Amino acid sequence: MLSLLHSALFLKGDVIMTEKMNAVGFYEHLPLDNAQSLIDLTLDRPTAKEHDLLVKVSAISVNPVDIATRKNGHDKSERPRILGFDAVGTVVETGSDVTLFQKGDRVYYAGSFSRPGSYSDYELVDERIVALAPKKLDDAHTAAMPLTTLTAWEALFEQLGIDPDDNETNNDKTILIINGAGGVGSIATQLAHYAGLHVIASASRPKTKEWALQHGADEIVDHHKNLIDEVHALGHDNVNYILELNNLDNHWDEMVELIGPNGKMSSITSNQKPLNLTALKRKRVTFAWEWMFTKAFYHTADLSSQHEILTQAAQLFDSGILRSTLNQTLQGINADNLKKAHAMIESGHTIGKIVLTK
Repeated sequence: MLSLLHSALFLKGDVIMTEKMNAVGFYEHLPLDNAQSLIDLTLDRPTAKEHDLLVKVSAISVNPVDIATRKNGHDKSERPRILGFDAVGTVVETGSDVTLFQKGDRVYYAGSFSRPGSYSDYELVDERIVALAPKKLDDAHTAAMPLTTLTAWEALFEQLGIDPDDNETNNDKTILIINGAGGVGSIATQLAHYAGLHVIASASRPKTKEWALQHGADEIVDHHKNLIDEVHALGHDNVNYILELNNLDNHWDEMVELIGPNGKMSSITSNQKPLNLTALKRKRVTFAWEWMFTKAFYHTADLSSQHEILTQAAQLFDSGILRSTLNQTLQGINADNLKKAHAMIESGHTIGKIVLTK
């Protein structure tokens, strides 16, 4: 259990109390079997300035981006890297420019790629990417949702241009979601279903197929088989939208074949070999990347849209239209538990989200 510590600094005879906090981080990119891959730390508690909220963290979730960031790189840092891109907690301090929140508010958010994350007692986060937490979800179910909800929402309704309120038009449209039982896929299927689309989700095991059906998929295909044959076997010559969440290199040729004229495709995974975009020209297909961190990383003009998205999502969670995709909870935010969570995600067989609570 992380706890608040205090240390005394002496300066010119006066005692200045500097508040400390526990955190989990790393100094270099290492495999999990190395004892230094994730370590327990004691750090200075930060102070909120300008648009920042200082949030006392109650629960966090672990995402594939955590694993990729920990593993990829060769540099050593003098300061520890603190990961964590999902959190729910209580606002304990506000910066001078904060207008959206006040002390005591229970909030949830996905944070920023360029700032210390939620593997800590306290975290600084810009109010414009934060929202009041769903009232009807507990901390564990809430912490599972910010990053994946933002990713799926932006991919579907911004990058693919789907209007979530135009069910009449969307009822005639079909979307293929590749990896429908993962963290993003589990909420993307729900959002696509909410928008009125016919949802085909890919999954490869009985458990993941059942999970995807329970979370909004209308039909299932197996991404370990030929997706073209799988989709055609369902009676669909092509689809209007494709959301790729698994392995872009492996599925690119299938996506090119399956997407219909004037269709739109989006991906959250990186390619390791060149993509033949010319293959999309004849059909006049749009391809767009989705990276949830772009707005906070570059402080784009639409930064506050993430506050608005999470606010709308909270209402959908509270109304029961959307369900949390929490699948496993570990008690205690510490290096040992985070290594367990990282190992589970690295296995490639997780369903839904893994959450750590205080």
